[in-house]
Amino acid sequence: MFSFKSQFNIKTFNSKTLNFKTKVLVTMVSAALALVSCAQVAEQSASQSTSSSAKKDTSAIGQLPVIQAVLTHAPNVPPPITRNYAAKVVINVETQEKVMRMADGVDYMFWTFGGQVPGQFMRVREGDEVEFNLSNSPDSKMPHNIDLHAVTGAGGGAASSFTAPGHTSTFSFKTLNPGLYVYHCATAPVGMHIGNGMYGLILVEPKAGLSKVDREYYVMQGDFYTKGKYGEAGLQPFDMEKAIKEQPDYVVFNGSVGALNGEKAITAKVGETVRLFVGNGGPNMVSSFHVIGEIFDKVYVEGGKLENHNVQTTLVPAGGAAITEFKVDVPGTFIMVDHSIFRAFNKGALGMLKVTGPEDKIIYSGKQADKVYLPEGSATQSIANPTAAVVKTLTKDEQIAQGKNVFENNCLACHQSNGEGIPNAFPPLAKSDFLNADHDRAIGILLHGRSGPITVNGKNFDSVMPAIALNNEQIANVLTYVLNSFGNNGGQVTPAQVDKQRKVAPANSDNHG
Repeated sequence: MFSFKSQFNIKTFNSKTLNFKTKVLVTMVSAALALVSCAQVAEQSASQSTSSSAKKDTSAIGQLPVIQAVLTHAPNVPPPITRNYAAKVVINVETQEKVMRMADGVDYMFWTFGGQVPGQFMRVREGDEVEFNLSNSPDSKMPHNIDLHAVTGAGGGAASSFTAPGHTSTFSFKTLNPGLYVYHCATAPVGMHIGNGMYGLILVEPKAGLSKVDREYYVMQGDFYTKGKYGEAGLQPFDMEKAIKEQPDYVVFNGSVGALNGEKAITAKVGETVRLFVGNGGPNMVSSFHVIGEIFDKVYVEGGKLENHNVQTTLVPAGGAAITEFKVDVPGTFIMVDHSIFRAFNKGALGMLKVTGPEDKIIYSGKQADKVYLPEGSATQSIANPTAAVVKTLTKDEQIAQGKNVFENNCLACHQSNGEGIPNAFPPLAKSDFLNADHDRAIGILLHGRSGPITVNGKNFDSVMPAIALNNEQIANVLTYVLNSFGNNGGQVTPAQVDKQRKVAPANSDNHG
């Protein structure tokens, strides 16, 4: 600040000794000092005001509205983004290690994002700035982190999010590229963390948004490696040797066998357009994703911008994704599978889309004729049966619950969800006089198969049922479920009964008396 030091003290002057000129001079100097001082104060005040205003304007520039992300568990998806501007999106995720169901009677120690497999679905917009808070449950035994394939930066956030149990790590990133991306844990050993279920999907919507559809669902495949073989009961630990050899015991949708079956099936109505956000956590297998009885009208290849049309089966690499869209034209239960087909029917990669509404016999007539054709001869085909596993004794209610899943995975296609079968092709299980009359006979058919004519509820059928690769417990459970469903008479079949029939030499399958 400008300052002025007087060479004399005005207050010490005796005004009586000053002549007129001196008084005038002093007055002028004093006035000048006052004016200079006021000008400086005014200038300083104006400068501070301008600086404060500029600071306020600068702080406002670049700030984004803060939005708490909506996260959903599979198969649900957060609602589409309707805003037309970028935002700061806050995502909070907790890693948890917990025992959950892998299959009926089979438990597994899953490592998860958000307490389920796959991890929660995240939905943001191109150009958003994301604040990511990763918390690791105090109950965890392992450190975890997250690598988001939507992140542009070394490690995809992995190094910045390495989090010990009981801690929270925070980092941020900007969504530069629209698309559907996988995220997963990348803590060493990386394959083990992914193989235990630590993966999910994040959608970065383009600025213009996605086209409007009627239904959106989240489906993610993963392969699992257990000490016991498929279906072996109990708490199963991770098997590193199988994982290295890429020999999974389970290949499943949404974390477990039957996660999208029966009452947990996804749904739609005739005439609606369905969008599936499909991911593959791996860690090893490439998915050949297919919906039996549907054709994808549109596929966003590998979750990116490239569109393909009229697609029957789309490849989804491990650590990759795809977006499929299709209109459902007729009702029915449409089966989603990994078309590496033994994975679907023998390892669990099978789900259901149930469509309700009016039929269109022009688009699909249903069966119009049927007759037996056995080009390989009259002998019933069979599949090698597994040896029986020793498991805990289940209650009748537990058998019914587990038997329902066995039915949906093995019997539903022929005998239908209501047990009515298919007219002139596959006999009904509902109110079945044939089934209720002889439980041991029913056991034998499941064990050894059957072909040729039979009469059920007064109607004749002539078809083939192959032997099915089910163990004693699975056969007991599915028969107990059927006997107590579809208007049947009730009852219970035990694994011991099945084991007894397994040891009996099969009767001639073509002896229909």
